[in-house]
Amino acid sequence: MESADSLLVCCTQEAPLFLDVAEDSPFRTDLSFVNIREKAGWSREGASAAPKMAALIAEATLAIDGPQALTLESEGVVLVLGRDDVAMGAAARLADRLDVTLVLVGDERPFAPRIADFPVFHGGGITAQGSFADFTLKIADFAAADPSSRGTLRFLPPSPEVGTSRADIILDLSGGTPLFSAHEKRSGYFRPDPRDPAAIARALFDITDLVGTFEKPRYVDFRASICAHARSGIVGCSRCLDVCPTGAIVPAGDTVAIDPGICEGCGNCASVCPTGAAHYTMPDDAAIARRLSALLGAYARAGGTRPVLLLHNSDDGEAMIDAIADFGAGLPANVIPFALNAVTRWGLDTALAARVFGACRTLVLVPPGGANETDTLGEADRMARSILSGLGYDDGGIILLDERDPDALGDRIRALAAEVGEPAARPQGFTPAGSKRALMRLSLAALHKAAPAPVDAIVLPDGSPFGTIAVDGEACTLCLACVGACPAAALKDNPDFPRLSFLEEACVQCGLCARTCPEDAITLSPRITFTGEARSPRTMKEDQPFECIRCGKPFGTTSTIDAIVARMAGHAMFADADALNRLKMCSDCRVIDMAEAVSDPFAAGPRPKTRTTDDYLRQRAENRSAGHGENDDT
Repeated sequence: MESADSLLVCCTQEAPLFLDVAEDSPFRTDLSFVNIREKAGWSREGASAAPKMAALIAEATLAIDGPQALTLESEGVVLVLGRDDVAMGAAARLADRLDVTLVLVGDERPFAPRIADFPVFHGGGITAQGSFADFTLKIADFAAADPSSRGTLRFLPPSPEVGTSRADIILDLSGGTPLFSAHEKRSGYFRPDPRDPAAIARALFDITDLVGTFEKPRYVDFRASICAHARSGIVGCSRCLDVCPTGAIVPAGDTVAIDPGICEGCGNCASVCPTGAAHYTMPDDAAIARRLSALLGAYARAGGTRPVLLLHNSDDGEAMIDAIADFGAGLPANVIPFALNAVTRWGLDTALAARVFGACRTLVLVPPGGANETDTLGEADRMARSILSGLGYDDGGIILLDERDPDALGDRIRALAAEVGEPAARPQGFTPAGSKRALMRLSLAALHKAAPAPVDAIVLPDGSPFGTIAVDGEACTLCLACVGACPAAALKDNPDFPRLSFLEEACVQCGLCARTCPEDAITLSPRITFTGEARSPRTMKEDQPFECIRCGKPFGTTSTIDAIVARMAGHAMFADADALNRLKMCSDCRVIDMAEAVSDPFAAGPRPKTRTTDDYLRQRAENRSAGHGENDDT
């Protein structure tokens, strides 16, 4: 080949060599690589793995945009926490290259250093927040080291104020409770076992490289305008808050805030977000669907049957697949690896799209230590199975694989792949585009069209992002508080007529409408409707306008005014009929009627006449002429 804009190399082992050759080439060529050896060729069924190779190559040719990057600036400021000479020694080794501060905790006292080439303090309770290049610590009982310490280190009296410290990196050798939940995912926070010198040495080696400018992916793009967390202080959806393992998501008024520095890209928030406000970008939902379409489409065109997706992350999963191929029977010919940045970003939208494009089953390689973060995968499987079984499909489920032994994992994958039969129905694919909910609607339409047992509606489990509502017509007063609370614009009013409408296709079942309704007139019903009813607004409650009994101007609804009159009838302020009738008047007429009423509460007696000095003198003269005393003014 003399020149090419891009070149796909079906070998990853020799990637460095190809990159060196391309760099010295006079032609500008963008290289990309795909592994068809361990993932397809090195297998007991390698001779029949041509369809899988075609699928992997087709997927690798796609151009997928990466996420935006977060720029981090680290100046090498390190805070070392510890109890004894282990922490003192680690701080001393780092101090040659980095800006180190040592904070000791507990009652143990290390030897005083010969040369104080880094500050040493003692602290009580320590709390921290932030992430790499932006840590903030608060330290109670903050005390500086006594410079006249002899032998063991002594400290000056502690400050009565809480000390605050900033750091780019934290090395925690205290051996106590971690400063963060899911601390192993907090970038810039190192917590090796203080009893393990090798672990400490690895941490020190990694820390010394963390100086300069770094880029971290912005895994999640958050759109607050469609967040269904809360309205007017009433909480509706808290799914992202419940599943975030790192604490990167916190409430922020009526919405939530996601700290991109803390976020480590598990994708749990995006997989459970009903509106798509938390939008995963590595890659996004449409890109995942395009990859599935290219992969499974090429597999089918090459003659492949009974495809099984094997989801894995790009680190541990790749290593496990390599081990199965290098030392075992390899992957079966119908098991197609599908790499993700994090397997936990797999949600209902991708599960449905995978079935549309032909996947008969989805296997998920759970990364080490990730078994406690797979609840979202179980939730996606529960909802996907409800939909698929409701339409007559008996395949398409998700199975989690948590085996750590490559041989056991290979045997398990082979057994599960052998169980898969030919699918009962093959839905027609679609061109992936649009938001998460748009992709789900496309998948649902395709599944329903090809369903073995099509139905008009499927009842879904609680927590599903689709459904309808029921409005109690007797209780509803058309106050329209639910319209203002709905984040998805599923509930609408009519500016010209008292009417409440509902668009089922837009409803995300967040429950804000039901929690906001002052009459408790709204109940949720999770379901999927495949008829046109879901795509057209339907009237939930309408009423006649109530006209002012004085001027005739419409100013409310009949049910609202009747409810107010009924509630106020026994109140002392509305004991007479005239006062009660004012509730049936518009605001202008109400004020006029109160001013005209005999029992006007603003009315008062006649104002007393103002008396001047002349009035008092005149009264005195009259008293004298009448024979009264000089000072008698009566």
